[in-house]
Amino acid sequence: MTAINKVDPEKSIKRAKNVRAKKKSWSLSVQNRNYTWETGMDRIEIIREKLPFESIETVSSKVDLPIKRLLELIGMPQTTYNKKLRERGLLSTHESELILMMAELIEFGNHVFNEEQEKFTRWLKKPNLSLGGKTPESLFDSLTGIMEVRYCLNRIEYGNLA
Repeated sequence: MTAINKVDPEKSIKRAKNVRAKKKSWSLSVQNRNYTWETGMDRIEIIREKLPFESIETVSSKVDLPIKRLLELIGMPQTTYNKKLRERGLLSTHESELILMMAELIEFGNHVFNEEQEKFTRWLKKPNLSLGGKTPESLFDSLTGIMEVRYCLNRIEYGNLA
């Protein structure tokens, strides 16, 4: 005889509420505008809308990374940045995506380091064995690099060496 598992509707509702309560949203404030997203689809909408060039400054200040270095990582000449900033231009979709992914990574990294931004910033600048001896910030030039840094932070969060 097989046992039939009965589902308690109240427990299912509580579990669903807990999952919703834990759902993470990210945000990036630029030029008195707050870009907020919870899902990949939300992120895609923002990417297609494109971010203003000032978002580079916002991300730069969040991780104490000089704008010049961030521009190198996203492959943008300083002169282009200065011109587009004056014209109040928008980033390309690729650049917007990199900036949003960096913003997510920065929020997650600060969470992993218990909101101690200085510790997280130092960690970003130190060579890391699990990243092939490269510094985490040096991998910000691609989505794959950003995801590798994210995986490394996941390992730290769950107690694995990274």
